[in-house]
Amino acid sequence: MDEFMEDFLEFKEFGPPFACRSVPPEKLAKFKGKLPDKLLEYWQEYGWCGYAKGLFWTVDPDEWEDELDAWIGETEFAERDAYYVIARTAFGELILWGEKTGQSLKVVTAWGMIFPSFNDEEFREDGPDLTLQLFFSVSSRDSYDTNDKDGRPLFERALEKLGPLDHDTMYGYVPALALGGEPMLDRLQKLDAHVHLDILSQVTEVQIMRDIGQDARDAGLM
Repeated sequence: MDEFMEDFLEFKEFGPPFACRSVPPEKLAKFKGKLPDKLLEYWQEYGWCGYAKGLFWTVDPDEWEDELDAWIGETEFAERDAYYVIARTAFGELILWGEKTGQSLKVVTAWGMIFPSFNDEEFREDGPDLTLQLFFSVSSRDSYDTNDKDGRPLFERALEKLGPLDHDTMYGYVPALALGGEPMLDRLQKLDAHVHLDILSQVTEVQIMRDIGQDARDAGLM
């Protein structure tokens, strides 16, 4: 275990991993040179797993290609880089990795928001391995949780009410937020993640949010 993963598992309290699926050698070979070597090392050591009781999941990118295309296939980002889903949250947030830009996009599917975070110079300086390690070490449970209309975190309450998740399930709002209503525990259900994200992509208008970091650099604040 390197210091970055130690921070993630122990200091940030994402460990221990559970529901671990071994990664076949052919998958490691397929993604060699496309994803960071460090990520492939984590796959070898831990497999594709759930963390923080199912709040955060590392995934097989091949299994999430349809969701990737559904959410960014018609955006400018599909032309900018080759992207892969490397992780997702209990609420269907997708964490994307770009071959040339690193962890530069996330998709908050419940709200239809794509958050870009590009820093080409920093990515060139740090390289893919350190960028990936820093992504894990700076992750926080709060950042992957979601709040109800009163600002209260939902994950622990959803876990208690609806039961634990597995690799293919998520907590989703029914009806979808795009169809009206507010985020509330009573509207959450445990759903097939692939089916629900496909439906969401059809009923939710995608919004590309501002790249706050780039704005700050342009203004000379970073």
